[in-house]
Amino acid sequence: MIGLLLALAACGDAPEEPRLDLEEIGFGDLAGWRDDNQGLALAAFRRSCAKLSVEWRDACAAADAITSDEDGAARNFFETHFTPLRISDRGETEALFTGYYEPLLNGARQPGGRFTVPIHGLPPDHVTADLGLFDDELAGRKITGRLVGGVLRPYPRRGDIIQGALDGAASVLAWVDDPVDAFFLHVQGSGRISLAGGGVMRIGYAGANGRAYASIGRALVERGAFSLDEASLQTIRAWLAANPDQAAEVLALNPSYVFFREITGDGPLGAQGVALTAGRSLAVDGDYLPLGAPIWLDIMAPSPEPGGPDRRLRRLVVAQDIGGAIKGPLRGDLFWGFGADAEWVAGHMKHSGGYVLLLPKALARTLL
Repeated sequence: MIGLLLALAACGDAPEEPRLDLEEIGFGDLAGWRDDNQGLALAAFRRSCAKLSVEWRDACAAADAITSDEDGAARNFFETHFTPLRISDRGETEALFTGYYEPLLNGARQPGGRFTVPIHGLPPDHVTADLGLFDDELAGRKITGRLVGGVLRPYPRRGDIIQGALDGAASVLAWVDDPVDAFFLHVQGSGRISLAGGGVMRIGYAGANGRAYASIGRALVERGAFSLDEASLQTIRAWLAANPDQAAEVLALNPSYVFFREITGDGPLGAQGVALTAGRSLAVDGDYLPLGAPIWLDIMAPSPEPGGPDRRLRRLVVAQDIGGAIKGPLRGDLFWGFGADAEWVAGHMKHSGGYVLLLPKALARTLL
């Protein structure tokens, strides 16, 4: 994976696990820091404060005391209460960044006509077990499955669920008209459904079947459908539309299947349980980086104009989500919001760059 250094041991041993290394730097080392509107990141950070632990209490109290961003109040807040820590993995600082967005689907609350593709709610037998509770050597590892006769068993794979393996075992929130749209809804983790009877349903991630995520884009590259440089959400969609006889088989190559819940109020919600902010919320690997932490990005990103040159993106964001494909300390997924423009940028984003974790000063001292 681009930007991820997996140092190989000698004599054919397995690759070492990714490692999070942190190096203290100064805010003056952050190119573009004084040009960003940190007030937008501050608003996102405040949303996260309700979910953060006691180590963040003083910073969150100070954030709540800011009534305006006049005279750079937000920038001064971060400089006063946080320590910047450059993220690396054994000296490698270049990370891979992708993008995601909130899609819009067409659907209905009841099946009929063209609305034949179910969007499942979380099954009542869904169980996630923390293996670290049973064995200290498994700390941080979890397993998801279903209880069958008092025994935890794996859920069916995506292809089997699409063929009806969970019919009657999981509620259906809505029925949509396009299996490809449903697939990308699963990849994004949240979305909106324009209902045939009127109104819009907003849905968000509730759980998954516990199967590892697999990229159908990578599979299509390996089949020669297009090159790795050409791979994007848009080229994958185009290939599926041009090859309808192979679409179901290709979609089933990703065994992961997502269950949803209906959301009322602000959204979409990230894994931290707070509403995401377009352009200011980042999905990370929660095994390495804490949700709720501000993160400074210095990365490349696609142009919002089709065919335009890539642009430099330097801004403060907040880690508020996770993703099945977001693994390791040098990996991030930037939320771009809702609408066609967000879909365009998110679908084309697979760019590299560096990033810096901001931690409250007292917490940072315990790690250095």
